[in-house]
Amino acid sequence: MGSFSIWHWLIVLVIVMMVFGTKKLRNMGSDLGGAVKGFKEGMKEGSEKTADSEASQSGKTIDVDAKEKR
Repeated sequence: MGSFSIWHWLIVLVIVMMVFGTKKLRNMGSDLGGAVKGFKEGMKEGSEKTADSEASQSGKTIDVDAKEKR
């Protein structure tokens, strides 16, 4: 009842390939890889923007008096 053996996984792989076909599985794999790559690039850009904004704000002090609107 523990984990499946290698034969179980091979049978599952063959059934999945018969149902979806190798071309569709290849396309899904490349789409997934592109999505992961885009996510990593987005995270990298987001962290760079955050670091840039923190660096630019650390040297400046903004002193503003709040005025009441009547």
